[in-house]
Amino acid sequence: MSKPVAIVTGAGSGIGESVATHLYSQGYKVIIADLNLTSGQTVASHLGPDALFIQTDVSSYASQARLFKRAYEWGGNRLDFCHANAGIDDRQNIFEPAEKEELDEEGLLKKLNTKTMEVNLEAVIQGLWLFKYYVRRSREGGGGKGWFVATSSAAGLYHMSQCPQYTASKYGVIGLCRASGPVFVKEGITVNAICPAFIPTNLCPPEVARCWPKEHITPLSTVNKAIDKFLADDTLTGQAVELSQENIYFRKQHDWPNESQKWIGLESDKIWDEGYKEPPKREGY
Repeated sequence: MSKPVAIVTGAGSGIGESVATHLYSQGYKVIIADLNLTSGQTVASHLGPDALFIQTDVSSYASQARLFKRAYEWGGNRLDFCHANAGIDDRQNIFEPAEKEELDEEGLLKKLNTKTMEVNLEAVIQGLWLFKYYVRRSREGGGGKGWFVATSSAAGLYHMSQCPQYTASKYGVIGLCRASGPVFVKEGITVNAICPAFIPTNLCPPEVARCWPKEHITPLSTVNKAIDKFLADDTLTGQAVELSQENIYFRKQHDWPNESQKWIGLESDKIWDEGYKEPPKREGY
């Protein structure tokens, strides 16, 4: 029986490195996917022969598609686990003062830089799309079940006024996992999100890391605790798990405000299923 195979994005440091190291210790072959060539190669070389670094820009579908194809083939035609962890903070401040607002040659306000959404949300959606494809084809290599974990944030449960795009992207990750998890589990793929509180990674501004009280830091070991929880139960899916200090908390969606909304949330699936039997052919957006 071949070893299980895992992809971890953003694995050159921080949460991704911790998860990759943990999975390696559990007997996984691990693909270290990161944009940073130096840190990615360093992590892979420290782990050993069953770790492979693949330089990846998750905001590029082509780059991510090549990552999954190579990982699947290197792993012996199987893929079992993916942690879509790579993330960035806001690349442009939506609150910029008037003097920084720029117009193009037509006199139109220039587009806001939304790279954050591409990396933190679009790449997760495409990662799940690719993961599903390769898990379905992994049975011949000894696989056939899959665990997909996406890194959201405590900002996806609350908010972070300093980074509105980051907040929006992390809310989106939770919505994606809650919506897709109960469907994918029917074919053996679980989809879950982790929502870490403050973990001082490379994403954190140095000024913040210096000032943050130690008692409010969540250790990386809490991330691995959540990963182990997912791996131990192949029916656990569609979950948003908050990580705070040494503890993990399974967070449920908001309560229904009335019986009508409860009916819509719990009983209306058969009606929606009828409406989406065929690919939508609708005009407009």
